[in-house]
Amino acid sequence: MNHAFVAALAEAGHTAESLAGHLGVHPKTVARWANPGHIPQSRHRATVAKLLARPVDALWPDVVRRREPVWFRPWVDIEREAVALRSFELAWVPGLLQTEAYARATFIGQPFTPDEVADLVAARLDRQAILTRDRGPLFVAVVDEQVLRRPAAGDRRLMAAQLAHLVDCAELPSVQLHVVPQDTPTYPGLDGPFTLAELRDGTRVAHADSQARAQIIEQASEIATLERRWERIRGEALPRGRSLDLLREATTAWT
Repeated sequence: MNHAFVAALAEAGHTAESLAGHLGVHPKTVARWANPGHIPQSRHRATVAKLLARPVDALWPDVVRRREPVWFRPWVDIEREAVALRSFELAWVPGLLQTEAYARATFIGQPFTPDEVADLVAARLDRQAILTRDRGPLFVAVVDEQVLRRPAAGDRRLMAAQLAHLVDCAELPSVQLHVVPQDTPTYPGLDGPFTLAELRDGTRVAHADSQARAQIIEQASEIATLERRWERIRGEALPRGRSLDLLREATTAWT
């Protein structure tokens, strides 16, 4: 229980319902902010802190201890509140399913110091807690088979460990993993990766990466486009059982 938030709510004379009314969110969303690991999205934090007459870091100390890049934090907040995440990855294992060594390998060749890489890797691993917490989101991941076949950092043992970890993740009740076979003709996934998040109030938000920038997408027409693309990509992927068989075969190939 986040006692600081609960106490501030009471002292300010607010309830979950009254605070929700000021923010335009559901009272259940406000109630969840009293639970450890649940932090309001960045667009709400300052307003809540003002209404409760408390600094943000007094209400949610984890905010100041966060190690992910500032620009990425709004998406991490969305992940924490999501009831479902649908992710497509063309070239990498999804971040929520990476091992520490694989995560570290994704930063090779990028202009980061060793300390910066350590923080980025730790932040990525911290995000994975949503997959095993109570009432965490359903995570449906679709990956192109080349993700399983390309050696990260040219290291076979690293890949064997990563794919073994993927097998373990794929057996979690909160995770569904599907693979698009490498002999699939051209399909919409070749345009790049993206993730769709569904929140408890039915809102849908997306995150898309490119070489130049990453962005959060909220416009309904763009979300609809990505959802159509998702359905077409998912249609090219193998069913869950056959995907797991392919994953196990790929794991053996790296050992």
